[in-house]
Amino acid sequence: MQKIVLNGITWGHSRGITPLLAVSQRYSELHPDVEIRWKKRTLQEFADFPIEELTKEYDLLIIDHPWVGCADATRCVLPLNEYLSADYLRDQQTNSVGLSHISYNYNNNQWALAIDAATPAASYRKDLLSDVPQTWDDVITLAKQGKVAVPAIPIDILMNFYTFCIANGAEPFQNEDEVIDEVTGIKAIETMKELYSVVDKKMFSRNPIAVAELMTTTDDYLYCPFAYGYSNYARKGYAEHLLHYTDVVSFNGKRLRTTIGGTGISVSAFSKHKEVAVDFAAMVTSGECQSTMYVQHGGQPGHRSAWTDTAANHLTNYFFTQVLPVMDNGYMRPRYNGYLHFQDHAGDPLQDCLEYDGDPSKALQEMNKLYQQSLSKQTAVTA
Repeated sequence: MQKIVLNGITWGHSRGITPLLAVSQRYSELHPDVEIRWKKRTLQEFADFPIEELTKEYDLLIIDHPWVGCADATRCVLPLNEYLSADYLRDQQTNSVGLSHISYNYNNNQWALAIDAATPAASYRKDLLSDVPQTWDDVITLAKQGKVAVPAIPIDILMNFYTFCIANGAEPFQNEDEVIDEVTGIKAIETMKELYSVVDKKMFSRNPIAVAELMTTTDDYLYCPFAYGYSNYARKGYAEHLLHYTDVVSFNGKRLRTTIGGTGISVSAFSKHKEVAVDFAAMVTSGECQSTMYVQHGGQPGHRSAWTDTAANHLTNYFFTQVLPVMDNGYMRPRYNGYLHFQDHAGDPLQDCLEYDGDPSKALQEMNKLYQQSLSKQTAVTA
């Protein structure tokens, strides 16, 4: 009997690849006629190559939720609500980590299942820092001592811009004229300048993984106020020094709301083995698998049962219980078809403004142009 081979594409960090390899191996043991092969790409490669093109080559795809507007427009992945039971999807919704599950639902179709959940959270070296910042002023004080690391590549700065718009009183993307009103936008950028003007300039080339590596391989930095969390760095034996994760600080008396990330698993509409691919997706995102094999092999589950599981928290020095309040308070980005054009480019003028002490109003003008372009791309596809 000829084997069924499923090809999958994911991202090349231990959090992204290792648990998939483990669960796929077990799936093949349970279904000897099925083999699942995974290819890994860098996060940048994912950004540079349209996912809709990858659906022609791969049966299973690990995606980011802002892409689901494109999925809805192109129908290149399956609406999983047409393949999975209502009870299964109800369990996924009930056990969502923050807005993770609903972030893959667009126009009443479920384009992916939340396999992984993440949001920017604070992290620190417990062996070096006893007085963990609780307020924004505490962060700035520590940053001025040169002890704060923070990801400052364009995409991370943009995600934090959303956070500081909310902190200064308004959510972005509330109308089609501008990303945010000018008063709030300028306040947000000026607030961010307080931090980014005093951290080491090399942060402007560091993403969250690079910051976590920096903090766990050297003693130069004690604290990071917000970076997409990786439970791997909180696990004994993974890195030279452990990171401990905690809630983000308060700003004007309220906890910051960070911008949720994580990933979902989609099934290509072009797959020759749709039912098998859906069955695997359902297995790997089930509460049973997520709270056992998935988390045990380096995963950061999208199912709430794993986040509240005692063994999972012992394994990660309570990463999950510490970060869960941040997840539950998280902000969800837009997902309209065309948004990714904005996300791919809007961090550039923002980074220039923060790195070189530029004019916030000019940065906002450039961002608004990109916003209008992204909306016109949506119109062009749907017209």
